Amino acid sequence: MSQAVAEPVPAPAARRAPPFRRLLDSAGTVGLALIVPLLLLLFWHLAVAGGMTQLIPSPYDVAEYMVDFAWGGIWDDAFSGTLLIHLVASATRVYGGFALAALCAVPLGILIGRVPLIRDLLDPFLQLMRPIPVTAWLPLSMILFGLGPRSAFFLVFLGAFYPILLNTIFGVRSVETRLFEAASMLGCRGNAQFFKVVLPASLPSIFTGLRLGLGLAWFVIVVGEMTGVPQGLGAVIMDARTLSRTELVICGMIVIGIAGFISDRIVLALMNRLLRWSPQHHG
Repeated sequence: MSQAVAEPVPAPAARRAPPFRRLLDSAGTVGLALIVPLLLLLFWHLAVAGGMTQLIPSPYDVAEYMVDFAWGGIWDDAFSGTLLIHLVASATRVYGGFALAALCAVPLGILIGRVPLIRDLLDPFLQLMRPIPVTAWLPLSMILFGLGPRSAFFLVFLGAFYPILLNTIFGVRSVETRLFEAASMLGCRGNAQFFKVVLPASLPSIFTGLRLGLGLAWFVIVVGEMTGVPQGLGAVIMDARTLSRTELVICGMIVIGIAGFISDRIVLALMNRLLRWSPQHHG
């Protein structure tokens, strides 16, 4: 007597959502993200319209000058249509200083985290240097590297270095002992454990440091471009401050914020791709 076997029916929760549902979810996420900026814009507009401040331009004035800053044709001054030039100059310094900081900080952090002798030798000195603010290095950087892009590059490097270093050390030292024991039972011993255990387990902390370091690199670029560079968003903000061009200062701030946000999304996308194997990682 044959017995009918029912085909397994996937649970509703396991079924993939239809495209329009995923689109609605994405639209809802974007809508939630826009609530706070729109409320701030509304408060900004009401504060200016109500006479709460006489020195801050309205959102409309800033938007008008942003268009002129990007494409020109409205005010036709020295800053009209120069946004791309200044953005590329700043991005070159930010990504260059950040890349050098990552190349130095990640290997050094791994060594400090894994080798007690290196940790005892370098960690006290680095902890002594870390609290010194980047602004305190500004005069010394101009003496060492002169006026211009090299000083800005050094300051960006300095701003990004310590977050990457500290998070790398934390990630390496936080690897659980049982992972080494499990790897040894599976035949993974010696230097192979670094690539099979240490590096994968510390990657989340390393990426956290990279995100913090890149954010601070964009933060420091304004200070870095106070060293006499002719082009760059920080140089624009400093010139606008001298000329009392508040709308241009705000335009520079907005561009830096957007560039920093896009940079962070790129690092986050790379992290999500490299850590998709991890059950603890949820993007």
